[in-house]
Formats: sequence, C-alpha cells, structure tokens
Amino acid sequence: MIAGKQVLALIPARGGSKGVPRKNLREAGGRPLIAWSIEAARSSALVDRVVVSSDDAEILAVARKWGAETPFTRPAELARDDTPSIDVALHALDALPGYETLVLLQPTSPLRTAAHIDACIRLREERGVSSAVSVSEAAHSPYWMYFVDAAGAMRRVLTPPAAAERRQDLPPVYALNGAVYVASAAALRAGRRFVFDDSAAYVMPADASLDIDTELDLTIVQALMERMHRASNAATAPR
Repeated sequence: MIAGKQVLALIPARGGSKGVPRKNLREAGGRPLIAWSIEAARSSALVDRVVVSSDDAEILAVARKWGAETPFTRPAELARDDTPSIDVALHALDALPGYETLVLLQPTSPLRTAAHIDACIRLREERGVSSAVSVSEAAHSPYWMYFVDAAGAMRRVLTPPAAAERRQDLPPVYALNGAVYVASAAALRAGRRFVFDDSAAYVMPADASLDIDTELDLTIVQALMERMHRASNAATAPR
C-alpha cells in the first residue's frame, strides 16, 4: 500500500510462448523463471497482493507453490500471441476490483528486484503521474542506425547533433526494459495503455534489465546468475 492506495502486482505468464517454449517454467538460477518475479513482488514493501494470470494449469500450480495467488484462469482469448498486455491487465482489474494501483511484472525479467519495484511505485506516487515505467540506457544509439532500401542504400534513422563524432558525444537514449510497469487503475481503464504523455521513467542498470526473449537470452541469464551465486558464496566463505 502507498498513500492509502491498495497495490496489486500482476505477473502475466501464458503457456504458449514460442521463442523459448515453456519459458516461464524454464530453470534459471535453480528455480523456475516465474519464481524470480513472484519472489521479488512478495518481498516488496508496497505490494499488497501478488497474482499470476495464466491460461496454463501447470504454470498456475507452480505459481501457487512459490507463493503467488491464482484466483482465476485467464481466458483462452486473452492468451494468444497477439494479445496486448493491457487486455490482460484490465481483465485482472475487473476480476479483482478495489485496487487503485497496478504493477505489471513480466516473468522474463528475473534480475529485477523488490527494490526496483518499490522505487518505481514511489516514483509514480511522488510525481502524481498516470504511470511510471522502467527503462535502461539503450546499448545502441538510434543516431547510428540506418534504414536500408531495396537497392541497399542507407538512410539515417535520426540526424545526429552536428558536433557528435564519437559514441560518447551522443545524447543518451533509453528504451523500455519490460521489467516494471506501475499505473493507476483509472488511467489504465481510460487510456488502455501503460505509457502516457506524462509517464515517468524509472532508470534501471543494464545488468538488472536483461529480458528473456530467446534461448541465447536465457543462457546469458543462467550464466550471470551462476557467476553471482559463486561471488556470493566466495564473499561469505570463512577465511
């Protein structure tokens, strides 16, 4: 709860993922991928309820095992490849009335922590805006990107500032990292989206912003978690 407002954390996890089959249940760091988001939400100081929305019985069972609630099964028409996240969010708000703030946590962001969630919730409340969304600095600047036509000719996507000759000279740009979306329920219902003209950006570091869309992404996250585990064990080992 924040400022007297009930906060619902929603973790959308349909069963039909294509790029990484059954990705929400794939192991990362010794546990199912979805467990990391459940644990982060349950550790939040501001989230009142943690709910998983899925059409898949196995995912729902694993979610309950790790401490999330599963008060409904998502309808099949809201679990297609092209189903917008906003439709899933509005379904949950309709099924669970009374929450003034919704936090959407995609299970493909396992390195996002409770601290990130709480900071994003506080940012939205402090700014008094429709939503706050997590972003990270883009690895590649759009100033160095090109359109390529059928003949192979290149045309810049954006014209860089006149004085910019090196990457370091370019202004930083940020991209949604998919880790945390916090919005007022009223704004979601009225605008049917998560990013508004007044949305506040919550900047996360790159090493916490990894988003799993491919098998390579999963391999990288697994390796990173293993390295973090070894470093933690080394730091706590008796000397």
